[in-house]
Formats: sequence, structure tokens, C-alpha cells
Amino acid sequence: MQRLTAQLVAGLVAAVLSLLTKQCVANGGGPNLAERVIWAVNAGGEAHVDVHGIHFKKDPLEGKVGKASDYGVRLPILRSSPEDQILYQTERYNEDTFGYDIPIRDEGSYILVLKFSEVYFAQSQQKVFDVRLNGHVVVKDLDIFDRVGHSTAHDEIVPFSINRGKLTVQGEVSTFNGKLAVEFVKGYYDNPKVCALYVMKGTLDDVPKLQPHPGLEKHEEDEEEDDETEGGEDGGKKPVLPRSKNRVQSGPRTPNPYAADNSSLMFPILVAFGVFIPTLFCLCRL
Repeated sequence: MQRLTAQLVAGLVAAVLSLLTKQCVANGGGPNLAERVIWAVNAGGEAHVDVHGIHFKKDPLEGKVGKASDYGVRLPILRSSPEDQILYQTERYNEDTFGYDIPIRDEGSYILVLKFSEVYFAQSQQKVFDVRLNGHVVVKDLDIFDRVGHSTAHDEIVPFSINRGKLTVQGEVSTFNGKLAVEFVKGYYDNPKVCALYVMKGTLDDVPKLQPHPGLEKHEEDEEEDDETEGGEDGGKKPVLPRSKNRVQSGPRTPNPYAADNSSLMFPILVAFGVFIPTLFCLCRL
């Protein structure tokens, strides 16, 4: 009897341990998302704790660099949870390049998450800028409206690693001195800006995804189908050339040389002269 009881107890303990193990695996094991985040700021806004438990600090650049704006608070932000829309409704912008310095002590794999939304301009090619990470251009020609439209959340996710005093990002390597410099670079179209940003330990799979955007997803699926169905005369796939995107021009647009064309007004005058001169010549001979 005692032996049977001991077996039952052992079985019960094993079952409990199994359930606990499965729960740990379901939760991702190890530190949760909020514990992996080493630095987070709500640019242009106040401190905020998001639905994942990430603590975004009040903007440390307040009163020092650029201007804070809460113009977006009057707008609902698509793709963002209601609790976290404030992260996309406030922003910091500057009339010149600006950025944040983020201290990082430990080596390892990291992710930089940059949060944006366009709440002012209603068309593309109005605000276009780059993002640099310790001098490396990690986001080129960012046109938020062109990417997702108006009042819609958009995250730029940049993985990087630090190992033996070296920063590696997008295949480029540079010396790392303990400080991550994130810069928003002034371009030819309006001013650079950011709504919020954070740095976390981990990989791309650890980053929370924004809510789906049906319009964007359908557009991306259509592009993929077009790429797959394009074939050459021999029935094989032909190389698909990169799709041209709106690029920042090197200067102001060239004025239209035909904007002040008065040729349509000159034509009747020339016809009148053509008729008048022969008539006058004939009258003089009479």
C-alpha cells in the first residue's frame, strides 16, 4: 500500500513539473520581453508603460534638442493597440540631424526598434530622411507616408551585435566604445523625426509585431505573385529587376521650362502678319 502511494505521489509530482515546464516554454523561458529591453524613450512625450510591460522614459531631449509635438493625439493610429497609441501620437523633430546616445555595457545580439507614424503630411515625398547607427546608414530614404499611409504605425527594426569591441550591423563593422548613437539625418524633404524607440537584447523573433494592415498585406501579396508569375520566353523565370522607389533628389526640382510657354498666343499674331504683309505689297503696286 505504501509503495502504491509513493508511486502515485511521484506520478503527481512528475505531472506538475511537466506542466510547469510547458508553461515556461510557452512564456519563452528566461527573461520576459520587458526585462530584455535595456533602454526605451517616448520621443516628444511623457513616460509610458506599454502592453508588453516596456517602460518608455520621458524624452531626455526635452528642452535641449529639437521640438516636441503632440499633434497626433487628435488622431487614432492604425495598427497600434489603443493603450499604446500615445507612442505614435507624440514625436520629436528637428530642423537638423539629431539623435540619442544609448549606453550598452554587455556584448551580445540586440535589436533597435524605431517607431514612426505620419500624422501631418497627406502625401509621399513630403518628409524623407535617413537613420544612422554609429555612422552606419541603417534606414535609407524613409518616407513614412509612402510606406504605410497617414496616421498609421510603422516600426523600423534593426538587428545588430556587439562582440569584442566591435559593432556589426547590416554587414558593416566598426569599433564600439560603449555608446550607441542613433541619428535621424536631415534630408531634402522637411525635418527628420521619431515617435519612440527602444533597444532590447534578443533576435528578430523576439520583437512584438504591429497589428496587421489589410491594405498593405494585400499589396505585398500582389507584388509577390507578380514576381512569381513573371517568366521568360523559355518558360523559366526571368530575373526580376528591383522595383524603383521614390528617391530623395539631390536638390530642388528643376522648374518646368514649358510652364511659361506663350507659343499658343504668338501663333495668331504670326498668321495675321503673314496675311497682312502680302496684302500690303499688292496694294502698293496698285
